Amino acid sequence: MNSWPGLGRLADSWYRRSPWLLLLAPLSLLFRLAVLCRLLMYRSGLLASHRLPVPVIVVGNLAVGGTGKTPLVGWLAEHATRAGRQPGIVARGYGGDAVHWPQQVRPDSDPAVVGDEAVLLAGKTGCPMAVGPDRVAAARALLEHSQCDMVLSDDGLQHYALQRDIEIAVIDGVRRFGNGLCLPAGPLREPVKRLARVDLVVVNGLGNRGEYPMTMRLTRVRSLNDPGEERELRSLHGTSVHAVAGIGNPGRFFSALREAGLRVEEHAFPDHHVFVPKDLQFGDDRPVVMTEKDAVKCRDLVVDNCWFAPVTIDLPQEFSDRFDELLAAIA
Repeated sequence: MNSWPGLGRLADSWYRRSPWLLLLAPLSLLFRLAVLCRLLMYRSGLLASHRLPVPVIVVGNLAVGGTGKTPLVGWLAEHATRAGRQPGIVARGYGGDAVHWPQQVRPDSDPAVVGDEAVLLAGKTGCPMAVGPDRVAAARALLEHSQCDMVLSDDGLQHYALQRDIEIAVIDGVRRFGNGLCLPAGPLREPVKRLARVDLVVVNGLGNRGEYPMTMRLTRVRSLNDPGEERELRSLHGTSVHAVAGIGNPGRFFSALREAGLRVEEHAFPDHHVFVPKDLQFGDDRPVVMTEKDAVKCRDLVVDNCWFAPVTIDLPQEFSDRFDELLAAIA
């Protein structure tokens, strides 16, 4: 099944390096020129860029689609909290339909209003969080309503209106940059050479020299109707399950379940899909296993035998040490 339901054949072609995309090359050149002009306008002061009174760490990517940014933001928040800091988080709130922005986010917030990833992060980290299309306004609202001493931005590498002290780029270790072209002929929001300006490059999977590998593991599942009910993922080894994913790269989730020994029937939905009960009902008694991100949108649906798999990520000690060095240098 297409792992990019929201973008369809075009996105698949980016990673297959389909020759017909050369027809879109002139549009990609125009897009790249627009990106450069926008950057120069920020650098020259023609467009305003705002600095906050606390350190700002931006986690983003170059390619559209899921790379693992949100789990990394969660890891950074927990890491900073253990070190005695008080991090806050800002994000776009993509998928939320709030009438007024910015919005403060709590673990019990409505994902339809503030976005599914925001609710997920607020619940996993316990950190104060604000979302909105304007990252500067969201960050200022966050500082106004909390005692944060640092701000983590989930996505926003290209949101230059918010000045940042540390930039972290996340790359998909399998798909990398596709055909290396900018939108619409390729998946890139900015040229690959943009990586030369970031402070840390994290690869979801195996990385190259100078890149920090990040491993995402699924080790357990929790009941959708009763999150307190938990079981080891390996207890489903050999079990035939319905795997549901409405994320940027569903294929990664399906592969992880297969690696754990589950027999998977795939059900891929567009990223940020709004689920209804029939999406999780397949006419049999097989377990339904979904992503943690999708679970925040389905927690009020009454569906039997439905489970979600929290993500655990591992990063090398060298990454933690380098991040701490960069943060200390700001202070």
